[in-house]
Amino acid sequence: MSQVSLISILAWVVALLFWGVALWRAARPMTQAFAVDRALRYLFIFPLGLMSLWAFVVHVFFSERAAAEIGRAASPFQFEVGYANLGIGLASLYAAYTGFYARVAVAIAASSFLIGAGIGHVVDISQHGNLAPGRAGPILVTDFLTPMVVLALLIVAARRPRPKSPDTLALEAELEVARRAMDSYQDALGKFNK
Repeated sequence: MSQVSLISILAWVVALLFWGVALWRAARPMTQAFAVDRALRYLFIFPLGLMSLWAFVVHVFFSERAAAEIGRAASPFQFEVGYANLGIGLASLYAAYTGFYARVAVAIAASSFLIGAGIGHVVDISQHGNLAPGRAGPILVTDFLTPMVVLALLIVAARRPRPKSPDTLALEAELEVARRAMDSYQDALGKFNK
C-alpha cells in the first residue's frame, strides 16, 4: 500500500479514535452538540489539518515523489497546490479550536479544493486510465468523504441555538432599558393628556 493510501486512511482512523475517546470521557448525560463539536474538531485536526500540512510538505519538498504517486510528471504547479494545502491545513487547525463560523468558512474553502481535486481524479481515471495510488483508492474516497461529512456535521451543528455573545447580551439589555423608559414616558404622557 502506498504512503498516500496509508496517510489518508490513518488520518480518518486517528480522528475517529480521538472522537471515541472524547465521547467515552465526556460528562454524562452527553449532548448531541458536544458529540458533533468533537467530531468536527478531530476532522479539522486530522483529515483536514494535518493531512493538508503533509500534502504541503510532499508537494513542495518532495515533488518528484508526489508526482509519481499521482501518476504524473513533476510540475511547477505542485508548488501552488502545496501552498494551497498549507493554507487549508493551518486554517483547519485554527478552526478546530474556534467557533462555528470559522469552521464554516474553512469547510467551504477546503471542500471546494477537495471536491475539485476529486473531480480531477475521476476525470483523469476515466479519460486516461490513471489508477496511480494518489489518484485512485483511499485518497479519491477521502476527497469526497471528508467534505461531505464535515458539511453534514456543520448542518447538524447549525440547527442548534448559538449562545449569544457578550456584546449581543449588552445590546439587548440596553434596548430593554430603553423600551421600559419609552413605556414609562408613554404612560406619563397619557396621564398628562387626560
